[in-house]
Amino acid sequence: MSKTDDHIDNGELFEHYRIEADARQKALRIDKFLVNRIDNTSRTRIQNAALAGNIIVNDQPVKPNYKVKPGDIIQILLAHPPRETEILPENLPLDILYEDDSLLIVNKEAGMVVHPGVGNYTATLVNALMYHLRDIPLFKTGELRPGLVHRIDKNTSGLLVIAKTEYALNNLGRQFYEHNTGRKYTAVVWGNPGDSGTVTGNIGRNPRNRKLMYVFPDGSDGKPAVTHYRLIEDLSYVSLIECELETGRTHQIRVHMSYLKHPLFNDPDYGGDKILRGTTFTKYQQFVRNCFNIMPRQALHARYLSFIHPVSGKRMEFESKLPDDMSQLIEKWRNYIAGRGKL
Repeated sequence: MSKTDDHIDNGELFEHYRIEADARQKALRIDKFLVNRIDNTSRTRIQNAALAGNIIVNDQPVKPNYKVKPGDIIQILLAHPPRETEILPENLPLDILYEDDSLLIVNKEAGMVVHPGVGNYTATLVNALMYHLRDIPLFKTGELRPGLVHRIDKNTSGLLVIAKTEYALNNLGRQFYEHNTGRKYTAVVWGNPGDSGTVTGNIGRNPRNRKLMYVFPDGSDGKPAVTHYRLIEDLSYVSLIECELETGRTHQIRVHMSYLKHPLFNDPDYGGDKILRGTTFTKYQQFVRNCFNIMPRQALHARYLSFIHPVSGKRMEFESKLPDDMSQLIEKWRNYIAGRGKL
């Protein structure tokens, strides 16, 4: 079993196992081959992973009936890291927009951590899901991130899809990995980045602060990342924009907009919690501080999510309205523009 990073990129697949077939290996279906080599699994789980394209042999995905040959290098890739610690169900409120036998759509509130980690082992979305889905087999496995195929930051609000079956988990994980999903975010940024544009630049850990991400435009480190954006409304010293993700790296929108010198409003990690545009007038400075109080987090909301349903094959689309803090922030800036001479 391989080691993994201490974070998840949205749409990243993690290697759980790497097995090399013996030089004397006789031809054998891969599901039979693996069930005898992996503890606490079943042929059904292996078949689901293979059907979703997450069992790789010699760098190519294979089906459950693939016959293992001598010397084959077999990898099992899943949308969540290998188990790290035990998690407990907690009866916490969830805003569920849709649910069926395969998946559910959650509208996460700002302030809730998605999955347990250092300093956040309780009161996370996963703890709540473990309770809500306590009768679902996938949520009895003890995995640290059952059902998760992507995530959003603690202080970002909005939509997440959660898988309820092994097949759905693998299928959705493959869709995110291959960038076949649609993800649109609404954000308030400092300044005006223009009517539309695309940010490209590898994202990796900041060499000076491993808790933050960093853009490596020369590709010397990190992973490829692409963010498309368009202007929704010019609010004078800030702008309301929509960002569409082509990839899904950790902090992608936040670090990409900061790289453009237009950080998200009140983003403390990437420089948006300072007054970056406007005047030095005392009344304006106080106005912005009041805005910070209204929006005590980065102004980012995962508004739109689309994907192909793992079972029906139909395109599913979901939208989430802006949360109150972000709506109030936008309205306050609109009022400021309308009555600028009175401020």
